[in-house]
Amino acid sequence: MIQTVDFFPPVVDDPYTFGQVAAANALSDIYAMGGAPKIAMNLICFPSCLDLKIMEEILQGGYSKVIEAGAIIAGGHTIEDNEPKYGLCVTGYAHPKKVLANSTAREGDILILTKTLGSGVLSTAAKAEMLPEKDYKDMVAIMSRLNKYAQEAMSGFNVSSCTDVTGFGLLGHAAEMAKGSGRTIELFTSGIPVHPKALELAREGLVPGGAYNNMGYLKDDVVMAADIPLELSDLLYDPQTSGGLLIAVDEREAEALARRLKDGGDEAAVVGYVKDFDGKAIRVY
Repeated sequence: MIQTVDFFPPVVDDPYTFGQVAAANALSDIYAMGGAPKIAMNLICFPSCLDLKIMEEILQGGYSKVIEAGAIIAGGHTIEDNEPKYGLCVTGYAHPKKVLANSTAREGDILILTKTLGSGVLSTAAKAEMLPEKDYKDMVAIMSRLNKYAQEAMSGFNVSSCTDVTGFGLLGHAAEMAKGSGRTIELFTSGIPVHPKALELAREGLVPGGAYNNMGYLKDDVVMAADIPLELSDLLYDPQTSGGLLIAVDEREAEALARRLKDGGDEAAVVGYVKDFDGKAIRVY
């Protein structure tokens, strides 16, 4: 049995879309551990001054993703709050021998990332009404996509470790994997997928505060090559909402896994590899 809980304030204005994104984010931890979600319970905070129709739309958005995941809603809890917040408490299952941890990467493993980075910057721009419609739709598509399909694609492959990339950004979650595994992870920016609009906005200085928090937390764990542009390094710390999976897979199987991920509609970017510990958790080139 795998259990997880996650909820947060709106990252988009549309209530239904917010429900979808929050649910996809909450379900993600189950997929990162190699499990299948089965039961979910709603968690919602809601102001009394808002129309209950908005709550209904949030819950419908969450329900749509839970059903897509093959799980059921078994109830939940609601309280009054000054700001809307929504998420799920999720129960999933995995065979004991197939549970994936974020602390068991092996030396020589290849790292694959399954979603484009930049949702933190994009959502910050959206709140400031600075995000064009096309880029807004891209952001929603990235955040609302379930990691179910990436997790199913991993079946049968020699995957040693996995984590989802969320609030601590790519570097935060990669560092967690590296330190837990007692290894060093080397990342190559040439292979890391970033949304072009997010890169442009980061170049203009529109970076969420959470990214700077991540930088401070990781200052002793990350070595960044001097020639990496500031806007790109900022995006590596960007806190993601419902980000992709970071998968450590045997190097002999990486190409085949990447092919299957792409066939299923996911990003399949080879972003680095795992090496023996050399004194730092993360080195970025």
